Amino acid sequence: SCKMIRALVSVFLLAGCLAEPLRISLKKVPANQLQARTTRPYLHALAKNSLTGSSVPLHNFLDAQYFGEIGLGTPQQLFSVIFDTGSSNLWVPSSNCALFNLACHLHRKYNAAKSQTFKANGTKFAIEYGSGSLDGYISVDTLTFGGVKVLNQGFAEAVNEPGLAFVAAKFDGLLGMGFPQIAVAKVVPPIQNMIDQGLLEEPVFSFWLNRDPDAPNGGELVLGGVDPAHFKGEQLWVPVTRQGYWQFQLDSMQVGASKLCPNGCAAIADTGTSLIAGPTDEVASINKAIGASSAVAMQCKSIVQEYLPLIISAVEDMPLDAICGTLGLCPAAGMAAKVESVSRRLMSRLGGQKAILAGRTRDTTLLPEQGSAVPAWAKLMSANSQAAGVQAGVLCDFCQAAVQYVKIALASNETVEQIANAMGDLCDSAFAGLDAGPSQVECKKLPSMPNITLKIAGRDFILTPEQYVLKIESAGADPQCISGFMGLDVPVGPLWILGDIFLGAYHTVFDVGQSRLGFADAA
Repeated sequence: SCKMIRALVSVFLLAGCLAEPLRISLKKVPANQLQARTTRPYLHALAKNSLTGSSVPLHNFLDAQYFGEIGLGTPQQLFSVIFDTGSSNLWVPSSNCALFNLACHLHRKYNAAKSQTFKANGTKFAIEYGSGSLDGYISVDTLTFGGVKVLNQGFAEAVNEPGLAFVAAKFDGLLGMGFPQIAVAKVVPPIQNMIDQGLLEEPVFSFWLNRDPDAPNGGELVLGGVDPAHFKGEQLWVPVTRQGYWQFQLDSMQVGASKLCPNGCAAIADTGTSLIAGPTDEVASINKAIGASSAVAMQCKSIVQEYLPLIISAVEDMPLDAICGTLGLCPAAGMAAKVESVSRRLMSRLGGQKAILAGRTRDTTLLPEQGSAVPAWAKLMSANSQAAGVQAGVLCDFCQAAVQYVKIALASNETVEQIANAMGDLCDSAFAGLDAGPSQVECKKLPSMPNITLKIAGRDFILTPEQYVLKIESAGADPQCISGFMGLDVPVGPLWILGDIFLGAYHTVFDVGQSRLGFADAA
């Protein structure tokens, strides 16, 4: 019989018997916050002439959402792992982990002394992450995976896990499903061992990722075959162009009338990444076309939406230096001197905005020398994009600037909508490129956002806004809508990393035997 497995956020996988493809099913835990800010960097192993190297360039496992359970040793010791087509090694925490390795002590650990089938190896192992190096040593033992036993599987016992990313992780380790060429220490990947030992009916595996957030079943990984119930129509087959990662040729991408990657570019099918990552400039074009802004700019727009009506109603009835105090955004006293300073600098930024001061001679006393910075902007720039809210000082400075601007705009007969749009544009321009995290969109605008088309082997693969936007629900708060596109430049680019955003919409077959990928509409 097959064992049920656990997971985080959206999931997939297998259970079964040897005569048929092996299956593992996972339960989904709804996401309540955006956990990661970057995708895997692919900096070390993507050398110009070779994919081999001493490290697998993974960065943040919290981008991955699909987990399953495996066993190591006899009797088996259970671990929850990410099934990752973007790497090729298996690693789990070691019972010999360092004293100050907090992540290790909060997760299940492999204990060689408790296994009857353990074999020592001792080869040093290391993977580079943005926060440091995950390191340990190689051991050999029996791997229970998909209901069968894989003999003499090499894996890494992790002794040091860097940073805080692993501390809060819902997984213990990782099981790489890439090609042997990128395996650290030349350890044979589990899938290759399964093929060599005759444990799979066919040398293939396939992923169905259920993107329905309310479904109890997150999806399924099938080892040794394909389940026709997981897809509709025919599979489109494309050859792997470079073994290591599951790399293939992407013909082009299109957003509305804008065409990206017109001469074709490399892409990777990566189950270990939630988003779609690509060249920074092209991703910026996509995010602009869909109306996405940085997280900090969205905080700025949220301030505008929440307080603009109150500011407008108060401008004509109250002294300017009292409005923000009345709204509870500033201390009631001591604001007058700051109002003029902040608003003068803001006006210098608004000089190029068409919607502002249209047809009105500007008061030159409001315009300081070039290059002045608005304190509110400077503080917002430094705000953490994942912070729960904006600090009180930021709100105060922004309110002061907004009050003075609103007064002038109303005198120029600007409408409320024009004022809101102009200030929203200013939020975008002020923070463009300053936030390395994912961009956000307004959830209410999803119905009007464009489709995005990826062309592969002459066929159009369409992503709708509902498919390429991640909607993050939080108890007691409005949902956040995160753009599924993130900028990432690599030395041998341009390179597109198609993570769960794409793989959830299109069922994917990874054919090891024929070195090819198959894509079809997910059922």
